[in-house]
Amino acid sequence: MKFAALFSTFAVTSAVTTVKLNKKSNEDFIEEVRSSFQLKSTLGDSGDITIKDYQNSQYFGEMSVGTPAQKFDVIFDTGSSNLWVPASDCSNCGGKIVGRKNKYDRTKSSTYVVDDAPFAIQYGSGPVSGNWSVDTANMGGFDIDAQRFAEVKDASGLGVAYSLGKFDGILGLAFDSISIDKTPTPLKNLIDQGKIDKGMFAFYLGDEADGELTIGGYDETKYTGDLVWEPLSQATYWEIDLDDVSAGGTSYASSTSGIVDSGTSLLTGPTSIVKDLAKSVGAKANVAGEYTVDCDATLPDITFTIGGNPYTLTGDEYIIKSGTTCLFAFMGLDVPRPAGPLWILGDVFMRKFYTVFDYENEQIGFATAI
Repeated sequence: MKFAALFSTFAVTSAVTTVKLNKKSNEDFIEEVRSSFQLKSTLGDSGDITIKDYQNSQYFGEMSVGTPAQKFDVIFDTGSSNLWVPASDCSNCGGKIVGRKNKYDRTKSSTYVVDDAPFAIQYGSGPVSGNWSVDTANMGGFDIDAQRFAEVKDASGLGVAYSLGKFDGILGLAFDSISIDKTPTPLKNLIDQGKIDKGMFAFYLGDEADGELTIGGYDETKYTGDLVWEPLSQATYWEIDLDDVSAGGTSYASSTSGIVDSGTSLLTGPTSIVKDLAKSVGAKANVAGEYTVDCDATLPDITFTIGGNPYTLTGDEYIIKSGTTCLFAFMGLDVPRPAGPLWILGDVFMRKFYTVFDYENEQIGFATAI
């Protein structure tokens, strides 16, 4: 796979910092989607729903665990709430050459604290398991004291997307309410430990370029106009009310909900509606379950109306192009009631709109990215 260089820049005097996010190429991304196309919703006994499949993630960044720091490339994921990295004895965690992972070795950290309670999480593509540990973590240059995290021993549930992928682990940025064992998230600990100026973070996702995660505030140079703030409908995932989803002036969904999710590259919605939406833009489904569209076609705008404000994607903005292939960046995903139906506004949406996640005030800010 072809990845741009990954590096971090840390603020020295201000409790606001940025982390560079490297972007997987469209060619590699489409190939992975094509080779293992699946996205499912899993309803656990507790009623919590996990709607993740990390084959659909294009952006990765760096963080560390331990003293001295052991570095990991992770997905900074607003659609989950736990931090996990592979343990030194992890099975099904990449090969020795292809998909090789950075692995956490507790014996090499002077700040490691024993926990060892069992950890298990069910993703859309399968289970991931291991045990809990406690250690110093670092996110964007900020030390997080006594962060509880999972050492994953078996990542087979993530399949080929993880085995061959370039990311080592996941750093969840949603709320403690959906965290396993209600474990405080890294962001919550940064807030509680007074390490950042404001309890917020923001994503700038480059188009055909690397992106940037700002922690402790947001970067006014990354967007035009004013931020428009939308309240969360509930502080679990970053969930907001969606007034309407339309294409070419025709409404396809109204009075529904959406999750703004940095860990999902595509846009998802109820299968029957996505099918109708695909038909309206001339997209064709193939045997792999993906939708492709004629790269030369004239495509209608697709608009998400949130809080009475239209957020419009043009045809060029909701297709992912690789050579002569143009992937329609929508997938069908049926989430059962009472949590569903809902839409996921993933990286395709967040590339167009600079997105600020305000943890303390439970709101999301949108503005057009530069």
